[in-house]
Amino acid sequence: MTPTLEEANRLLHIARGDRDAFLVLRDAPHIRLSVTCFHAQQAVEKALKAALTTTGVPFRRIHELSELAQLLADQGVSPPVTLEQLEALNPYAVVFRYDDTEIETLTRQQAQDIMEAMLAWAEGIVSGAYSGRE
Repeated sequence: MTPTLEEANRLLHIARGDRDAFLVLRDAPHIRLSVTCFHAQQAVEKALKAALTTTGVPFRRIHELSELAQLLADQGVSPPVTLEQLEALNPYAVVFRYDDTEIETLTRQQAQDIMEAMLAWAEGIVSGAYSGRE
């Protein structure tokens, strides 16, 4: 396995950990939406970065999901969700983490749907690159 694919797999491993944290927190009504959705946003961010790493597209160290997705789109690689969906999830990375007012840009189910679609998509890109190198 190349160092690039090792890094992409490392990012996916971290993304799966965030997905697992989201799933544990999802059904806990006393846990704020911002705390729960932070983990969905982080899983999506790592999925995008895994896809970028696999396709050889350089990226800045940012949390901006739409910018990361646009870098891929510029290379003809389109994520399975819309930019609007990514933008609804993005504030949970930083903005809502430091605010005690709950602003619901999406539901927990919508966050989960975006996260699961993005993880499956990124896993397909990484595994496709891996199988293509054997």
